[in-house]
Amino acid sequence: MEDSLQRAGRRILVVEDEPTIAESVAARLRAEGFVVNLSHDGPAAVVAVERFKPDLVVLDVMLPGFDGLEVCRRIQGNRPVPVLMLTARTDETDVLVGLGVGADDYLTKPFSMRVLTARVHALLRRIERTADPGTAIVVGELRIDVDQRRVWHGDIETHLTPIEFDLLVHLARRPRTVLARERLFSEVWGWTDTSGTRAVDSHVKALRRKLGANLIRTVHGVGYALETQ
Repeated sequence: MEDSLQRAGRRILVVEDEPTIAESVAARLRAEGFVVNLSHDGPAAVVAVERFKPDLVVLDVMLPGFDGLEVCRRIQGNRPVPVLMLTARTDETDVLVGLGVGADDYLTKPFSMRVLTARVHALLRRIERTADPGTAIVVGELRIDVDQRRVWHGDIETHLTPIEFDLLVHLARRPRTVLARERLFSEVWGWTDTSGTRAVDSHVKALRRKLGANLIRTVHGVGYALETQ
């Protein structure tokens, strides 16, 4: 009962140009208690994010107008929102490109509705779990306002996607502690399938690019640690 109440009012935008898939996904998510809106092409999706203000976006890669990668890039630049990307491509490079432009997780078509809803719930739980009102984390020149989900490196505020923020918080709460890729994927993404550990590498690269190459140390064959300098 409590979970249903928490889901009530949560908004999900489904962006999919195949009507049968779009309606099936929407119907399943509505049955789970979510408020769902649909878009069927890239430009409409960007507009819908601004108007609908979803808590999560389920986003197909192949779209008319412009593709899901461009949609993800544009919406993350305006208002960070969790993105579950749907792709018919099995090439790992394509998946990593999606993660690199701000997607939080991905599913390869064909997928089961049970798996999709599990991923949606995991992403939303992760956002709730990270939020801890009234707390701030300071590590060296890095300052993180967990409540407002804002990050400063020195005096400069840096824009992070939702998953980049959550990964940074997880590392910053244990500075200088080496955390295994598998552990990070399980605890940050909320998923135990270790095939997604390459996603960790992709988002660490993004954090280094935005906050400094020396911020996160690689321990080869193990994982990563946040440096305190």
